[in-house]
Amino acid sequence: MAEYRAGFVSIVGRPNVGKSTLTNALVGEKVAITSSKPQTTRRAIRGIVHRERGQLILVDTPGLHRPRTLLGERLNTLVQSTLGDVDVIAFCVPANEAIGPGDRYINEQLEQYPRAKKVAIVTKTDAASKAHVAEQLLAVSQLREWDSIVPVSAPRGEQLEVLVDELLALMPTAEHELYPAEILTDEDVNERIAEFVREAALEGVSDELPHSIAVTIDDVIEREDKDLVEVYANLYVERDSQKGIIIGKGGARLREVGATARAQIEGLLGRKVYLALHVKVAKDWQRDPKQLGRLGF
Repeated sequence: MAEYRAGFVSIVGRPNVGKSTLTNALVGEKVAITSSKPQTTRRAIRGIVHRERGQLILVDTPGLHRPRTLLGERLNTLVQSTLGDVDVIAFCVPANEAIGPGDRYINEQLEQYPRAKKVAIVTKTDAASKAHVAEQLLAVSQLREWDSIVPVSAPRGEQLEVLVDELLALMPTAEHELYPAEILTDEDVNERIAEFVREAALEGVSDELPHSIAVTIDDVIEREDKDLVEVYANLYVERDSQKGIIIGKGGARLREVGATARAQIEGLLGRKVYLALHVKVAKDWQRDPKQLGRLGF
């Protein structure tokens, strides 16, 4: 019988290359929010992949980028601290975009972590022709000597088991699993609720706004008398004009955000949810160390 293997994989790449979508597909449950907006992921989110032959702890990280704000600097620091502790670094490059300066920048950063094995994942193969995928695989192979290169389509589930096999083969042997079989993430429930609210708020807003949105949870109250969970959350933006965008005409936009988020939260908690959202302004919070600390960064 093959040896049991278990360890940590950090999934890196520039913003919006499909890291969170891949993490969710491998785990088999939504543990990381997804959006077409850059900087959607703001924490190192762990998702656990269970197989009879081993266990992978996937660490989905914020996209590495050249930071323009204090928040950006702190996200990059978070990624770099994560990379120092993992067994494998999996570098995601989308099949449908040419390798650019951002990809080369990240590839150069990987030199700082000689202990970790390096795997390249060509994502979004469903969004490119076979010829383009082949070209991208060749281009990626020329960046460095990889321990493995795997093309995948997370939405279609293509090549995911091949990727799991390749990653497990690179893991150290283990006496037993690192997490119990029923655990799919070590994310705190309140953090997951806050992320669902932020994900709902990100949909359909203009490009400059996503960076300015932060969410905190004031309270989660279980009402046994009504078989209901009450959730009180705050949506923070940086300017009054952004507050108007989030709320929308007559509060229509905020109601939409609430309905979308509530459906996700009810799926997570398995109970009916009353969700109260309050939109507040924290002026230029991305650049203010005190406010960043209060908002959990």
